[in-house]
Amino acid sequence: MPTFRIKEAADLIGVSDDTLRRWADGGRIETTTDASGRLAVDGVALARFACELAEASDRGDDRAVVGHSVRNRFSGLVSRVVRDTVMAQVEIQAGPHRFVSLLSREAADELGLEPGVLAVAAVKATNVSIEIPAIR
Repeated sequence: MPTFRIKEAADLIGVSDDTLRRWADGGRIETTTDASGRLAVDGVALARFACELAEASDRGDDRAVVGHSVRNRFSGLVSRVVRDTVMAQVEIQAGPHRFVSLLSREAADELGLEPGVLAVAAVKATNVSIEIPAIR
């Protein structure tokens, strides 16, 4: 499974690297070391943590949105993949945003989509396609 350095992980969940380090020091998220011996977060653990943060955010803010502008590409972590014989359902947690895409199982397999993998949800109208970035 992929691992993400603290700065990368913090960017993916929408917090500062200092915040993520404090959370790690406090035991809120588990860390590991990467091949270079630097502090890192396992991709699966990060995806799970991103989902927990988003759920907590949803419960804590009942204010109505009066305006919002977003771009149509969201970098995030695959948090869940459900495959059957023909189709796959892929969930991406990008900060507080959760995206769900239905695609062929073949496409999901070719992209190597598994929990913890870095991916981009490209949104157009009601369709969500998934891309794998060339460089992390």
